[in-house]
Amino acid sequence: MDPVSVKEAGAQIARLINAAQRGRGISITRRGKPVAQLVPPPQLQPRGLPDLAAFRKAIKLRGTSLSKTLIAQRKHERY
Repeated sequence: MDPVSVKEAGAQIARLINAAQRGRGISITRRGKPVAQLVPPPQLQPRGLPDLAAFRKAIKLRGTSLSKTLIAQRKHERY
């Protein structure tokens, strides 16, 4: 990491952010001692949708299923 004083960092913040965006880390110092770091954000991998097969298997039905109940109610309302 490149050391930069607080005074320089304040004057050149846009340049330092651009450098961090390109992957360079910046160490900000006060009187020669590091006080902060400007680092690029972690690269996030786009995630797809989770596989819900195990979740569906874990669901235990109680009573009559919703689809059977709905079909029965529709038949009852028609006649």
